[in-house]
Amino acid sequence: MAANTFGEIFRVTTFGESHGEAIGAVIDGCPAGLRIDADFIRKEMARRSPGQSAITTQRKEGDAVEILSGVFENVTTGSPIALLIKNKDQRSADYTALSKIYRPSHADYTYEKKYGLRDYRGGGRASARETAARVAAGAIAKLFLNEYHIRITAYVSAVGEIKLDKPYQQLSFSMIDSHPTRCPNPETDKRIQELILQLKAEGDSVGGVVSCVIEGCPAGLGEPVFDKLNAALGNAMLGINAVKGFELGSGFAAATMRGSQHNDSFVREGEKFRTLTNNSGGIQGGISNGEDIYFNVAFKPVATIAKPQETLNTAGEKTTMEAKGRHDPCVVPRAVPIVEAMAALVIADFVLRNRGARV
Repeated sequence: MAANTFGEIFRVTTFGESHGEAIGAVIDGCPAGLRIDADFIRKEMARRSPGQSAITTQRKEGDAVEILSGVFENVTTGSPIALLIKNKDQRSADYTALSKIYRPSHADYTYEKKYGLRDYRGGGRASARETAARVAAGAIAKLFLNEYHIRITAYVSAVGEIKLDKPYQQLSFSMIDSHPTRCPNPETDKRIQELILQLKAEGDSVGGVVSCVIEGCPAGLGEPVFDKLNAALGNAMLGINAVKGFELGSGFAAATMRGSQHNDSFVREGEKFRTLTNNSGGIQGGISNGEDIYFNVAFKPVATIAKPQETLNTAGEKTTMEAKGRHDPCVVPRAVPIVEAMAALVIADFVLRNRGARV
């Protein structure tokens, strides 16, 4: 299987399956001398872990990260950093009845067509369980970016038809993790909780949007042709399970605007160049301009639902399936740290790539 590695200099390779012994990641290219904060890594993993509240899956995984190499006395040595996360609460028996069934909107059929077989236990390598390894690696990337005063913050801005209609500048980011939905607005959080619990009781699911802001990113990251920074961020986000859309800055709304409305005029603040507006989302010509980078990531409804669904089995016969097991009725609250992690991996990689941009 190809394509398990992400990044050019700050490279991350993930491994493992949903119901195997463990999952994990190997980070290559992390500079030596970075102090590793184990408590910070634990907190990042807890934000993604299952069983957080009544609106998430009740699978119980502590997601403790074991650092097997690359760190000595809490400091990176420059050698590959191996991270291991053992699976503790897998229930493979929940999936036995699905071994010969193609679940609607899952990777079952496509995976089998590509490889000639599949791990039906929770989707195997295609499971969102793999993203725990990304969050672990992303925590290391965040610690690296702290050295450059770059901060990455994501939050839930919509679930179903419920939307948080406030620009990120008017939000209190400190409230994000205090709400089960990770929506930093008490009223919107309450409405989203009610919707998710209703759909959970009905055996259904719902999608949503995670918004992300990158503050403190310097101007000059990214390449102007094939490795545009916005393209790399889009690739990272669209590589997350269940993601269906990515928009940077003004996004699709730009298609309805005039150039005179959309253009970001430059102004000078002391020695610093700024833009009056930020419809570009902090990236112009594929290169960061020093403004905040902000984007939205759209997630589809979770495909595994308790409602009966018609589908086909591996023999091509019609059948009806009703999923069992423990699944999120809405993935976006737990997707927030995943979006942050993938953004951190992209920015860390481009920071390192930019070191050789000029003499």
